Amino acid sequence: MTDIRSLTRRAAVTAALATTLGLAVAPLAQAADGVTPAAPSAAELAAARSAATAPATLGQLGHFFARKGVPPTQPLAISPADEARAASQSAPRLTGATVPVYTLDAGFVAGQAGAPVARPDFVASEAVAADGQRASVWTVEDGASWRVVNIASGADETDYAARAASTGGGTAFREPQLNAWYVLRGGRVLPLDDEARRSVGAGGVTLPAYQKLVHQRYGDKLPGSAYDKAGKGGGFQLDAAPAGDRAVTDGSTTLPLLTGAAALGVTVLAGAGLALRRRTAKS
Repeated sequence: MTDIRSLTRRAAVTAALATTLGLAVAPLAQAADGVTPAAPSAAELAAARSAATAPATLGQLGHFFARKGVPPTQPLAISPADEARAASQSAPRLTGATVPVYTLDAGFVAGQAGAPVARPDFVASEAVAADGQRASVWTVEDGASWRVVNIASGADETDYAARAASTGGGTAFREPQLNAWYVLRGGRVLPLDDEARRSVGAGGVTLPAYQKLVHQRYGDKLPGSAYDKAGKGGGFQLDAAPAGDRAVTDGSTTLPLLTGAAALGVTVLAGAGLALRRRTAKS
């Protein structure tokens, strides 16, 4: 999964947005060609899940659930001893399938020939606590191994993949600027959540129509554009998180830093730690 590996090597957030996208503003393609996004192998998914079930990860999950998503930098109403007890009692475990998470591709937005609508961004596994709390554990390939880079409340990543599979199959992907989830099926982009329905309608749109739509939205915000040159991080200011996203909490020296970047959905990873992120509820 070279797409995920390349993302892990970006260290500076603002610079990485432009570097990772690596595209100048391009003319709109005649039509999107429907290239299917590459999928990770079964062995890669198994390795990602193994990282997500490591004792250190389960320990972090326990504290995540004990804190109910409150960042480590913010105080709790309970003592450290009570937090440790609650972490142990949360008994976190992974459930369901480990899935690749696809994000709208900048090449597709720019109209680049042969670009898929979305590319794999990271791999997600759902975790549950004894009290029913849910979280999403994000892993990426880093050289010859996989590592956990984020824990987020809720389980959008696996939920929408399952929803796509249960309604006829296809590739679930996200347009994070809108917090919208879609499925690519039979040459059409179909909505999986309310944000996506507001974007493309209940019946969805053809892939070429969707390409024109996202080009209109973001084509003037790619690296090299006037918007980019104005210093807005490759398309979106970093302090303007997309709807439904959570602020990064890098609350200890062991937990820096994952930034869910708004610019065309690229997830920029910096450092080797784990970030704990909160997510607002979605309908």
